[in-house]
Amino acid sequence: MATVSLQDIRKSFGKTDVIHGVDIDIADGEFIVIVGPSGCGKSTLLRMVAGLETVTSGEVRIGDRRVNEAEPMARDIAMVFQNYALYPHMSVFDNMAYGLKIAKTPKSEIEARVAQAAKMLQLEPYLQRKPRELSGGQRQRVAMGRAIVRKPAVFLFDEPLSNLDAKLRVQMRLEIKALQRELGVTALYVTHDQVEAMTLADRMVVMNGGVADQVGAPLEVYGNPQTTFVAGFIGSPPTNFLSPALLGQQGDGQIGIRPEHMAIDPEGALQGTVAYAEALGAETLVHLRAADGTQVTVRQDAAHAIPAEGSAIRVGWQDGAMMRFDAAGRRV
Repeated sequence: MATVSLQDIRKSFGKTDVIHGVDIDIADGEFIVIVGPSGCGKSTLLRMVAGLETVTSGEVRIGDRRVNEAEPMARDIAMVFQNYALYPHMSVFDNMAYGLKIAKTPKSEIEARVAQAAKMLQLEPYLQRKPRELSGGQRQRVAMGRAIVRKPAVFLFDEPLSNLDAKLRVQMRLEIKALQRELGVTALYVTHDQVEAMTLADRMVVMNGGVADQVGAPLEVYGNPQTTFVAGFIGSPPTNFLSPALLGQQGDGQIGIRPEHMAIDPEGALQGTVAYAEALGAETLVHLRAADGTQVTVRQDAAHAIPAEGSAIRVGWQDGAMMRFDAAGRRV
C-alpha cells in the first residue's frame, strides 16, 4: 500500500496542452475516482500515474519515490482496463498467474496467490476455462484477479465496467468497493459515470477540460459544487440554471437550483409552461419552459399529480436551495 501524490501535473501533445496543472494528494488506502466527460483528460492523468504516458512537467510520487521516469513495471501498480486484455489462448489460471511467472515467482507461491484471489472473486470453478467460455462479468473478475495476485501498492482502474450491461455494472461496482476495502489498497478509478463516482469514491476529482474543477467527498461535491460545470455534471437530472433577471434579481452570472429541490407551488417564484412529463415510476420529471425560454426540470415523487402538457404552472424551491455563480462560472 502507498500514498500517491500528483504535483502540478501537466501534459502536452506537441503544442496542444491537455492537462493544465493538477494537484492531488491521495492517502494510503484511499479510493479516488476521477470523473468527467469524454476528452476531459481523466484517462491521460491515470496513464501518467501508470507510466504509460510521459509527464510534460510536474511530479508523480508513489510512496516516497518520484516515479516520473520509472517504467510501469517498476512503479508497484496494477491496472485494470475497459477491454480486460486477457490472453484468449490461456486458461483463467494462466491469465491470472502470467505476471507472476514473468517475475519468476516460485510456483508454490503463484498457486497460493491465484487460489486466494480466485476464492475472493468466486472464480474457483472457472480456473481451467478459457476467456471465451466466460461471461463479461467473469472476464472482468479475471482481469481484477490478475491485478490482485501481484499485491500492488496501487490499483488503477480505467473505465473497467463500461462494457457491461446496467445490472451487471451495479453488481460489479459493489464488488470492486468491497474488494478494495478488504485489501486496503490505494485505488484510482476513472469513469465518465457519475453514479459510479458517487457510490465508489472516498473522494472524487471532477475533471473539466484538463483541469480538476473540484476535489472532495461525493456528498460534499454534490451539495456544494464550486463551478457551474460541477453543478451541471454531478447530479441527475442536472442542475437548472436561471438568470437572476428571470427571478427579478440584479446581477450577472447564473442561479443554480437542483430539480429535486424544486416543487410545483401556486405561490412559487417561477412561472413556466409544461413541455412534457416523464413518469418514471417512483418519480416524475416535469419539464417546463420559463418565460425567457429557459428549460427547467422539476423532480417530484409519484404521489403528486402530473400536470397537463401545455398548462401554466408555478414552481418554488426550498430555502437555501439557490446556488449563485459568477459570470466565469465560479461559485459566489
